[in-house]
Amino acid sequence: MISTDFAPGSPCWLDLGAPDVRAAAAFYGTVLGWEYESMGEGEDMEGGMFRKDGKIVAGLGKLTEEGARPAWMIYYSVPDATATTRAVESAGGTVRVPPRDLDEWGKMAQYTDPLGGQFAVWEPGTSKGVDLVDEPGSLSWTELYTSDARAAKEFYGGVFGWQFSDMALPGGGEGTYSLITPAGLPEERMHGGLMQLPEEALALTNGRAYWHPVFHVTDCDAAVARVTENGGSVQMGPEDAEGVGRLAVCLDPANADFVLLTPAETP
Repeated sequence: MISTDFAPGSPCWLDLGAPDVRAAAAFYGTVLGWEYESMGEGEDMEGGMFRKDGKIVAGLGKLTEEGARPAWMIYYSVPDATATTRAVESAGGTVRVPPRDLDEWGKMAQYTDPLGGQFAVWEPGTSKGVDLVDEPGSLSWTELYTSDARAAKEFYGGVFGWQFSDMALPGGGEGTYSLITPAGLPEERMHGGLMQLPEEALALTNGRAYWHPVFHVTDCDAAVARVTENGGSVQMGPEDAEGVGRLAVCLDPANADFVLLTPAETP
């Protein structure tokens, strides 16, 4: 489970780069019940925060990087962004945005792993991250699709010290799903997974690895209906995964990917 104690190496923040901020705010507001709070002035709405029941659950900003696709960026908590940057470079990753101070709030940096997966880190100052996780309408899991699971484990294990445990894909599918737990924590604190797919199955990124968020919803089918009714689409599902819950892989109207999950009830 994800927790807001934000242990080192666990997800602590996420934001969406969208070509149309106003449209994205409306879409996720309808699908996940989020309220958008602009950080700017006037009608431009270049960026701001999403809230659920008054608590911050994500950020939203205008996509400005030339050639970049609309996507969610997941941030992992680290005690020292500069040291993490050195670890990323030593492990063969690329620095997209070097460590940058954001006033008293903290320090951020963004990277690309050796197989193309983009991710970020946050060194907390006065802000540790989002206010709500593992509740309806908030982040409950993170997931990496990659063409080389072994290389991904080696890279992220070196950067974050993550622990990995493998399981068969739920539902009897062929393949292995690797569960991710922050360094030194028990398995009940696992926060994500990675799955190897052939490059042709990674069409969204032309074969490159990519991360996406999983959002907890109380009724997956109803949430999927809101996705399609508001210009989004469904790549897979809704379907039941034994021991996991009912889930669907979705795209928003700008083709940013995310997963909706109604968790299975615990015995």
